[in-house]
Amino acid sequence: MEDRIVFIGPDCWKEKNNPYFKEDKSLLAKWTEQAREEGLMLKVGRWDVPGKPVAILVDFTPFYQQKNEIYGRLWELYQVDSLHAYGDYDEASMFAFAAAKVVESFYKHNLDESKKVVFHGNEWMTGLGLLYIQQVLPQIATLFTTHATSIGRSIAGNNKPLYDYLFAYNGDQMAGELNMQSKHSIEKQTALHVDCFTTVSEITANECKELLDKEVDVILPNGFENNFVPKGATFTKKRKAARKRLIDTANALMGTNLGDDVLIVSTSGRYEFRNKGVDVYIEAMNRLLRVHELDKTILAFIEVPGWVGEPRKDLVDRLNSGKQYDTPLEVPLITHWLHNMSHDNVLGMLKFLNMWNRKEDKVKLIFLPCYLTGDDGVLNMSYYDLVLGNDLCIYPSYYEPWGYTPLEAVAFKVPCITTDLAGFGLWALNENEQRNSIVDGVKVIHRTDYNYSEVADAIKDTVVEYSKLSDYQVRKARTNAEKLSEKALWSHFITYYYQAYDIALRKALARTANRK
Repeated sequence: MEDRIVFIGPDCWKEKNNPYFKEDKSLLAKWTEQAREEGLMLKVGRWDVPGKPVAILVDFTPFYQQKNEIYGRLWELYQVDSLHAYGDYDEASMFAFAAAKVVESFYKHNLDESKKVVFHGNEWMTGLGLLYIQQVLPQIATLFTTHATSIGRSIAGNNKPLYDYLFAYNGDQMAGELNMQSKHSIEKQTALHVDCFTTVSEITANECKELLDKEVDVILPNGFENNFVPKGATFTKKRKAARKRLIDTANALMGTNLGDDVLIVSTSGRYEFRNKGVDVYIEAMNRLLRVHELDKTILAFIEVPGWVGEPRKDLVDRLNSGKQYDTPLEVPLITHWLHNMSHDNVLGMLKFLNMWNRKEDKVKLIFLPCYLTGDDGVLNMSYYDLVLGNDLCIYPSYYEPWGYTPLEAVAFKVPCITTDLAGFGLWALNENEQRNSIVDGVKVIHRTDYNYSEVADAIKDTVVEYSKLSDYQVRKARTNAEKLSEKALWSHFITYYYQAYDIALRKALARTANRK
């Protein structure tokens, strides 16, 4: 078999059709049969992405029966505290154990010590599997990448100042205070014991050192493939279609008659209201309402999945009619009804700030609270098809180990605003040799634990600045954004992986040599 990389994932779809995975029963058929005899319920095939790598999906649910024994052994060997587990801890751990059992079986049946093998796990969810492999197959090199420390994210998400006090925080103590003992424990012990410990940015490397008591061996920045970014006439056509769909939806919702001359901005990502800077984004849009020299109407979107109920039938009916309306719908702020309308953070802040998308407002803010997968029932376009319709993307994160959203934005030629608390923001500053204007493709705003108001003002000022750029300056900003994204291609970042794998393999080799 020429394939040299195998991905292992959970079999969540069971008997339903999995759109991301194509099963191939002829692939590794002999081993698959042996693995099933050993009690592993597997599907082998290929991940339906460019390159079509081998993928193995494993049903981890049978291992719940052994949960107590697995956790007990983990405590004996590494003092991992699973007693305080709740939420997704058990599910993640059983998958990690199942994945490790797959690796163990695959190695024993298909490989030997003449082969150099690396088991690479991402995030605390894979920690149990990494530690298991370290015990049962010491000849396999183990590599662990944390994309964010669980305790750092929790400190930030609980409105505690993370950065000014990072040197003083004790990770174990904070885990107890924030009820994060089990996740923190598995993450820390995995970091301490694997052959190579990595993270995705300088900012998170510092977090690991302070909260996990372990310095990373290598930083592995998140790379990007731009082969799905449309080119030439296709790009122009898709951008035009995206803008039309966004503007049509806004007009139907608000009873307005906005044209293509509006400045479309957006933020997106997980619904972490403070960590992702959704709060300061709303604040910045609110302050823009009072800028008298604003020449263009700003059409702003929040594309963050909430507890979505259903598409708004009244909005869909208006869109399907093709008519122009001059009266707004009820709650002209949101495209889908939520299960928790009265307790939603975005809607709550808009209500508090008295932002209702009035006819006279130069800034209109709309909440798209669903996953943009092309079948949401209102826009019915995928995120990647919509993002290129933006003029500007804004990601004012407080906690952001790397930041795929701004990287994706610039790859689609959309200049963006981010912060120096995001790994991508620091990387962009470095790559741009500290040039830091929106015309350079990325504007990086200085953010601290306490300068929320200054960040909101900086976003407001940058949007005003961008709205006044000449066509030539806009083209330059868009070109610079695209050029910056090309520096983050995997073809550039893969070298860090070679370095990390080399470290891991050398340690595994030394370990097995010592045992002989």
